Amino acid sequence: MVQAPRRDEAATQNKFEKFKAEKDGLAIKDELEHFAQIGWEAMDKTDLEHRLKWMGIFYRPVTPGKFMMRMRTPNGILTSQQMRVLAEIVQRYGDDGNADITTRQNFQLRGIRIEDVPDIVRRLKAVGMTSVQSGMDNVRNITGSPVAGLDADELIDTRELVQKVQDAITNSGEGNYEFTNLPRKFNIAIEGGRDNSVHAEINDIAFVPAYKDGQLGFNVLVGGFFSAKRCEAAIPLNAWVPPNDDVVDLCRAILIVFRDHGLRANRQKARLMWLIDEVGIETFRSMVEKQFGRPLATEAQKDEIDWEKRDFIGIFPQKQPGLNFVGLHVPVGRLYARDMLDLARMAEVYGSGEIRLTVEQNVIIPNIPNENLDAFLAEPLLQKFTISPKPLERALVSCTGAQFCNFALVETKNRALALAKALDEELELSRSVRIHWTGCPNSCGQPQVADIGLMGTKVRKDGKTVEGVDLYMGGKVGKDARLGTCVQKGIACEDLLPVLKNILIENFGAKPKQK
Repeated sequence: MVQAPRRDEAATQNKFEKFKAEKDGLAIKDELEHFAQIGWEAMDKTDLEHRLKWMGIFYRPVTPGKFMMRMRTPNGILTSQQMRVLAEIVQRYGDDGNADITTRQNFQLRGIRIEDVPDIVRRLKAVGMTSVQSGMDNVRNITGSPVAGLDADELIDTRELVQKVQDAITNSGEGNYEFTNLPRKFNIAIEGGRDNSVHAEINDIAFVPAYKDGQLGFNVLVGGFFSAKRCEAAIPLNAWVPPNDDVVDLCRAILIVFRDHGLRANRQKARLMWLIDEVGIETFRSMVEKQFGRPLATEAQKDEIDWEKRDFIGIFPQKQPGLNFVGLHVPVGRLYARDMLDLARMAEVYGSGEIRLTVEQNVIIPNIPNENLDAFLAEPLLQKFTISPKPLERALVSCTGAQFCNFALVETKNRALALAKALDEELELSRSVRIHWTGCPNSCGQPQVADIGLMGTKVRKDGKTVEGVDLYMGGKVGKDARLGTCVQKGIACEDLLPVLKNILIENFGAKPKQK
């Protein structure tokens, strides 16, 4: 077992560092059978509330006895067989069982019971899936272009690289003690197209296509993150790597530098950017280069992100002649077992049995021959998951919210969808407007990258505390991406409809519909 060195004595006083030093979170992988036998109420409190997260299992006080399980779906790609197994897992839990597509091309399964976890882990392993190291101070799901290998305009197919990075970090899904004690969570993205489909700027490490001396590879960005205390866009490492195993080796090098030198005393200052701030980007690059074991090439003068962001909803021809991928809009990313089983069947009947997820919480089914399109589009599921959603519903993103998450200060998914539908009924829009909801300052719903971002908070109205939001505006994705800023605090949720209506009219060219 590789133990990350303690950075300073103060770090051991942090309660998280203390329990990590007492027992590595990954150690509970060998205790799952025991937990299943004794039940969640008899578990050690730290194992229950924290260490289980190293296996992607999240205790939620708002749903006691019903856990969330976060998967790892590298590049957002899974097979119909894998989707069917996930559906069967959540189907067992009735109304409590569902799956949410996350803003990292991933699945979170809800309603899980601890007594079922050992069997679930075995069933996942049988189809090549894992939830290992998907929570707490670990590297989260690694994102890549959702149309990798399909898009005629792509520059680099990211699929193999994303899988190699995940395998290196997780020991091919078995768990890797080398990377289970980072100072804080960590995000990695590998972009292969021209439109920044992975939101490179919000990742701790992002690889962005760039030509250097006529060779195609990646410029490297570092330090992007959201937290309750601070949000920062990633900055250039002044490094370029070819699209080969150097990507994997550089991820390892940066992670080791972060593990061994990252700040640990204050968890609010423990993300990678805080270390970069402390030592300076040049010194940080030198530390990384030393760990990398060979000189890093300086970055290319420009990257190839020169397209506006695409959402991949609709029908698109693939670079393979006669084949298409179809993007389905999944309202706020929520799926139930019946939906998942239908998607698995449709992927097999009409495509090649492959399913993809996007960071906008939608689904893509690729490899549909031209002759299968009409029958595919006639499927009843497309009434629910349409290929032509209304403008505001189309670009809507939401975190889990207070229904299932104890951190959330407000309910998000149901409210977000209801408001978007109401506004779509009232307004004519010539383009979609990206509205992102997040239930708390942890920013899982990424309001800072939206045209309009809404962050949950509590506000006082008429002498009472009610659910409210802080309003963010100015975020941009795709080329020239930038983070938005908070422009108004403390709007009661019950007052949001007219506020959003006015913003859409004044800032986004919306027009009231004629009654």
